[in-house]
Amino acid sequence: MGADKRDLLTVLKAELAFLERGGYRGASWRPNFIFEDSPSCINYRDGQRSKPCSECILMQLVPRDKRSEQIPCRFIPLNALGSTVESLYPTASQDELEAEVRSWLKTTIEGLEKKHGTAESGEKAKAEKACA
Repeated sequence: MGADKRDLLTVLKAELAFLERGGYRGASWRPNFIFEDSPSCINYRDGQRSKPCSECILMQLVPRDKRSEQIPCRFIPLNALGSTVESLYPTASQDELEAEVRSWLKTTIEGLEKKHGTAESGEKAKAEKACA
């Protein structure tokens, strides 16, 4: 995928921390958008949006058929029903939207931690065998 060298697990943990601190509740002239207006965005605080979304670490979470959308991160599936930030914007309150994103973040982080833990355990076992 592109040039974003950040670690996905680290980015998602930072996103959860941002959400928990009320990061989307800032006093702004417009509503803050999930993912786009947080440090998770490759163009965070870059009014020119100088980097293409295709280079963002979050793109790996976007379904292939949605990667050409103007704001692809809005199409990350958040639950088994396929709800996305984009599908929730018209009908969900800010509290409902944040609750759905929070739940998705916690589940995704937990899954990545388990995956990393399993990979690390396997590498550790290989290293221990090599040393024995």
